[in-house]
Amino acid sequence: MIRESSPDAGPPARAADLRSAAEWLAGHDLGDSQPTPLLAGRLAVRRRARLATHVVLAALILVSALVTALSGFQPYRPLPLLALTASMAGLLLAQSLLDRWVRRVDQRAGATLSRRATHLVQPGWRAVLGRPYAVFAVATSAGAVVLAGSALAVPDPAVRQPAVVLLIGLLGVTAIIAVQLRHLLGHPVVAEDEESLTADVIMRVEDARDLNLPAVQWALPVVLLFGTAPGWWRAAAIAYLILSLVTGVALHARTPSSATTARRAMGVR
Repeated sequence: MIRESSPDAGPPARAADLRSAAEWLAGHDLGDSQPTPLLAGRLAVRRRARLATHVVLAALILVSALVTALSGFQPYRPLPLLALTASMAGLLLAQSLLDRWVRRVDQRAGATLSRRATHLVQPGWRAVLGRPYAVFAVATSAGAVVLAGSALAVPDPAVRQPAVVLLIGLLGVTAIIAVQLRHLLGHPVVAEDEESLTADVIMRVEDARDLNLPAVQWALPVVLLFGTAPGWWRAAAIAYLILSLVTGVALHARTPSSATTARRAMGVR
């Protein structure tokens, strides 16, 4: 990803993608490297996948809020429950397809390389994700599941029905994140030299951190249950949201950047 004339440079890339790749390299202390179509394509698909993820999540939140507001989850009316279940299934399917799209682009990019850079040790989850981010992800997921489970103790069907959907959705999201992280840590390196290897590890670190952003865990409990749940549950939900947000901001501010983390994982000074 340094030499524009490399035979492994890959298919032509859009000028805008190449400019974005150059900005990405400069922002990760790789400004001396020249962006290639291979790198530009990998970064472009990640940007588009993240944008699509945000759109899908926003659509799910809007649908969930609309169904909840219009129906109130009245007893013996299964349509709202079915609508939310379908929305949750759509979110999980979209996340899986987006992840598969990114992996396929990486696989096609790797197939164009006649040689690959290697590293003596494949970075594991501690090197790529880091213990603080892993603990944060587990804590936020567990907190959201506990919130959903506690709502099941409320005898009101208007609370218990969306709580069931929420609990199923949270468990599904957790399973998808675990599978995505497994693929992320295990997929082959797409690099031809030391600097492109560094870029590959940086992308792994950024992908891992994006995977563990608990957007669903933050949004859905409030959207689905806040208007119908009892006061003690709403207080617990607000406390969970504030505590996890503060922790997430502090974690982002205090942990090393993705470039620093990648260089430490590779043993590069």
